[in-house]
Amino acid sequence: MEFKISGGNEQAVITIEKQYEKDGALYLDIAMTQPEPRVPEKFMVEWKVPMGDCYSIWSPDIRNGRALGMNWSKRTTSSRLGNWMPLHGCLTKSGQNRIMVAVSDAKNPISIASGVCEEDACIDFRVTFFTQQVAPLTSYKATIRIDLRDVPYYDSIYDAVSWWEMACGYTPAPVPDGAKLPVNSLWYSYHQNLDVEAVVAECKLSKPLGMDVVIIDDGWQTEDSNRGYSYCGDWEVASSKIPDMKEFIAKIHETGMKAMLWYSMPYVGIHSKNYDRFKTMFLDEVGNGRNFWALDPRYPEVRAFLIGLYTDALKNWDLDGFKLDFIDAFVLRGKSLEPDVRRDYESLEEAVDVLMTDVTKALSAIKPDILLEFRQTYVGPAIRKYGNMLRVMDCPGSCLTNRNEIVNLRLTSGNTAVHSDMLMWGYNAPVEAAAMQLANVLFAVPQVSMKLAKLPDDHKKMLAYYLSFWKENRETLLDGKLTAKASEGSYSQARSQKDDAAIVVAYNDTVVALSGAKTLVAVNASGEEELIIKGAKGFSYRVVNCMGDTLSSGTIGEALVAIAVPVAGMVFVE
Repeated sequence: MEFKISGGNEQAVITIEKQYEKDGALYLDIAMTQPEPRVPEKFMVEWKVPMGDCYSIWSPDIRNGRALGMNWSKRTTSSRLGNWMPLHGCLTKSGQNRIMVAVSDAKNPISIASGVCEEDACIDFRVTFFTQQVAPLTSYKATIRIDLRDVPYYDSIYDAVSWWEMACGYTPAPVPDGAKLPVNSLWYSYHQNLDVEAVVAECKLSKPLGMDVVIIDDGWQTEDSNRGYSYCGDWEVASSKIPDMKEFIAKIHETGMKAMLWYSMPYVGIHSKNYDRFKTMFLDEVGNGRNFWALDPRYPEVRAFLIGLYTDALKNWDLDGFKLDFIDAFVLRGKSLEPDVRRDYESLEEAVDVLMTDVTKALSAIKPDILLEFRQTYVGPAIRKYGNMLRVMDCPGSCLTNRNEIVNLRLTSGNTAVHSDMLMWGYNAPVEAAAMQLANVLFAVPQVSMKLAKLPDDHKKMLAYYLSFWKENRETLLDGKLTAKASEGSYSQARSQKDDAAIVVAYNDTVVALSGAKTLVAVNASGEEELIIKGAKGFSYRVVNCMGDTLSSGTIGEALVAIAVPVAGMVFVE
């Protein structure tokens, strides 16, 4: 491959300092120097690879439609500290890797793009550095990792994630056991209409059904119920809803549940008392038609304020964790692009990193097993240094989106606990339809957001069964190696195997292979009424419906056999 460098500041010298191979991957050490500190202009490293049998792309940033792009309209993965990660590749139809590109710098704004060149049937690749403005600098280094191995695509992704962890300084935060427990999250079920007695009653119902953590979402800090953020910024308890937060949390603890509290991390609204204090320290200009703005963490006063908020809340209210939201709203724009001597950092990404590092250290010093949840799009290797729970972005009612994003997150998140988006469904839905929400999120920690007292009896039975199944098999589901077919089609089937135990969820592909496992659970999330079990002749089987009721059992007599399994039901093979 020939590599071309273009762009950059007029006096900048940009070179490939070193090019080498290691463990089947090609590495390019990129260096940029310039004589004096200047804001770096974007520069590109470009190359070609033969199209060959490339069929689709894989990227955490491109979820809907993974067809190959054209070189005049490239498929592009954008990355910075608070937004996705620099990882982008091309796969074959059978799911083999053909090229997987990763960049060592997961902080600064970078993009990776690819597209087919119609003149030569090659795929043009381009890595662009500094796609958004950063602080002035005189030197910069990064490494591009190009994996051309003929291996399953997920192994290529796993190896890139391991490279970030081991070689690039992105050591993930420890994951306490509490981060791997099912959650009752109150957003879809209550929105901002919180009530102490109702929530405590909800927790009393949650624990027996299998949930161990409750997330108190937006609404605890405002009397307003209009869903916006114009009242954010003071983070004082809305006394009409929660007269005494410490007492409220104590009541939750009495039910056996852990309690987490939501904060919109960057936002300060026009109706807050802190608006006047911070109105000259926002990342976006006042008067832009909005009524809330994002704080600029390059100011030491901003960082001290935010850290103090969370440490005081943790100490005063005995919380178990925080849902820290909207980190991707830390974006340079307007006046924040101009210098200000009050700042102690010029780089926004560096300031966010310092803020999040200091938040994690301060909270962990008080409670070592503190729970910290972040959600897409802030889920990359840098974010894993701070958070121990990564959640799928909001997708109410969409089990298709939930399952797709769970697999994406599992492939890129190492041992960090991946959580589903909050599950919701119609109270009058058939129990099988409700169960499909659970069946599609088994490879993540389930979060539920339903008013449990309103659930019909069969829904309660289903929920209790699915959560008990999940807990009994948590080690296989979360700690096993996850593999998944047909990434270009939102994954047709996913499998997690640990030692000799395998759990497979059939989304579209209903042929489930034993593949050397000694025990197998196949979950029918396909919408069909049967699963085809392959390679299990002589094994016994048992079929249950979505509520755990046994429907049939017997011995498998053929190498390939169709077994009737209802929607959201399971077949146990051993």
